[in-house]
Amino acid sequence: MEALKARIRAEGRNLGRGILKVDSFINHQVDPLLMQEAGHALAARFTHLGANKVLTAEISGIAPALMTACALGIPVVFARKAKPITMPETVFRETAPSHTKGRIVELFVSPEFLGPGDCVLLIDDFLASGQTIQALARLAQASGATIVGIGTVIEKTFEGGRDALASLGVPIESLAIIRSMDDGYIDME
Repeated sequence: MEALKARIRAEGRNLGRGILKVDSFINHQVDPLLMQEAGHALAARFTHLGANKVLTAEISGIAPALMTACALGIPVVFARKAKPITMPETVFRETAPSHTKGRIVELFVSPEFLGPGDCVLLIDDFLASGQTIQALARLAQASGATIVGIGTVIEKTFEGGRDALASLGVPIESLAIIRSMDDGYIDME
C-alpha cells in the first residue's frame, strides 16, 4: 500500500531496538482516511475466507481492525487489557509481552462475543515477534472459534513473527513490510 509506505518514510521514526514510532498516524493520533484505506486493502485480501468476526488487541489494533471489519461488514471484537466489571466472571484470558511497554500485558475476551462457530480474522497494527498475535490466536482457539487469516498494517520481518505464526496454517498478509531497521534506517520492501 503505497500511501502507507509514504507515511512511514515521511513520519516514521526508528527509535532503535526495533521500535518504529508511527504515533502520528497509527498509534497515538490516527489518520482515519489512511486507516480506512488500510482496512479496505486488508479486507480485499481476506474477503474470500468467510470471516464473520475480526479480533484484535486493545488499543492500537482497533483502528485497522475496525476499518477492516467495516469493509467486510462484520463485527470487530477487541481483547481488553483490563477486565471491566461488565464482563462475565468466566472469560478467555491470555498474556503477551509488549515490546513498547516493556512488560507483560493481559488480554481478556468475553465468551459473549467469541465462540464456536465463529470464523475469525486476526488484525493488528504490527507483526513483529508475533507474540501478541499468538495470544490473540490462543484466545480464539480457547473460545472454539476458527482462525481464518492474519492481517497487519506493518510487518517487521527481521523479528521473525511470520515464522512464529506459521504453525497456525492460515494466510498472513501485511500492507507494509520492513526488512531492516539497522543504523537508524528503515528499509522497506
